[in-house]
This record gives sequence, structure tokens and C-alpha cells, in this order.
Amino acid sequence: MRWRVFGRAGLLALGLVLAAPQGSDRAPGPGMAQAASLGELAQNYLQRQTGIFGATEIASEGFGPLPQWARVLDQTQLEQGTIRHCETGTAGCQEPWAIAWHDMLKKARGLPKRERVAYINKSFNYWPYRGDPEVYGVSEYWASPAEFMRRSGDCEDYSIAKYFALRALGFSPDEMRVVILYDQIRDMGHAVLAVYMDDDILILDSLSDRIFSHTRYRHYRPQYSMNESQRWAHGPV
Repeated sequence: MRWRVFGRAGLLALGLVLAAPQGSDRAPGPGMAQAASLGELAQNYLQRQTGIFGATEIASEGFGPLPQWARVLDQTQLEQGTIRHCETGTAGCQEPWAIAWHDMLKKARGLPKRERVAYINKSFNYWPYRGDPEVYGVSEYWASPAEFMRRSGDCEDYSIAKYFALRALGFSPDEMRVVILYDQIRDMGHAVLAVYMDDDILILDSLSDRIFSHTRYRHYRPQYSMNESQRWAHGPV
């Protein structure tokens, strides 16, 4: 995943809210849905806060500018029926991915909260990295949990799978975000899962089984993030 690094301060934040990129280095096309009026953008910018990785963040409603995320939310909802079969032990639990998902969550449920997070991070990091062109034949594709467990995927897909696994383990949307960012060391786009707990923001990264506070990552520059209810644009303080 690779994309253009946008300008500083308001230009970055406003540009991301208007047309959030989907992991590509191409500029947003003319058909990209707009998130808000200029008046709403200006009001949001005045209400910006400092958040993950020390960056400024602006919250917005709706996922029109994030069609990949909107599709993942819809697809994950459809997959819940198969998962429920495994939870209830009914005959419908025949999908290998659903059985593996159920077994993993069953092992995690008895752990303390912090250990649950570490277990999920490490479990999914065992999946091999596979790029979207190889798996789906397109430059960018965000996979649902079932799609990831069937075929594996890239950094967003790890983060998405971890997000929904922790949701199934009792974490609320307010406690988590999938974060799309720019890795200044590797000079490329990346994605992680941020978990808000213990008065800190913990980073679940597909590049490491170790979990650190967001303050340890000086080379990560967040661009946008989202959970099931909101999205955020990020820029320098």
C-alpha cells in the first residue's frame, strides 16, 4: 500500500475529510463523494483535537468517502450468521474460517483484557502477508474477517480482522480505530489497529507481535482512521 503524502496543517486535514484516499498514490477522482460542506469543515477544523501519534484529528460522520470500509462493515454483518452457528455448536458450523475464528476467540475469552489484546495481535500476525494484486487482482482491496482468514491479506486486512475479533471479545467501537498512516522510515503507506485502554493508545501492528504505546512510534504519520460510528482526518499539530 502506497500513497501521496499530503501538505501540512489545515490542507492535510481538510483534504482528507473531503476525499479520504483508499491506499493508492493516485489523487482522488472527480466522482469521490464529499464528506461535508465547507462551512461544516471549517467548524470541524476549529474543534480539532490532538490524538493518536500526537497528530491533530477532526471527527466526521458517515463513510461516503470510505467505500472500502463501508463494504467491510456490510460484509462483516453478513458473516455473523456463519459465526453464530459455530458459537451455538449447530450443524451450520462447517466453514473452516469460521471454525478457526471461533476457536481463536474461545482461547482468548478467559484471558485478562490486556492479554486478550496481545493474543489477538499475535494470532493474526501468523497469517502470511499477501498483497492485494496477488490476492484480488486489484491495487487496493479491504478484506472482511472471513475474506482475510480464507486468503490472508495486507496491513489493512490484519487491522480489520483484529478490530472485529476484539469487538467479538467485548471491546466497544469507542475503544478502537483502524488507522491508515504513512510510515516515514519505509516510505510507504501502512495500517494499524489502535486500542484505547489504560489511559493510553496501544498499537497493534502486523509488523510486530509486541504492543507499544502510540507515543513510541515517531515515524508513523496518521492520515485517517475509523471505527463503526465515525471517521477522523489527521494532520500535524
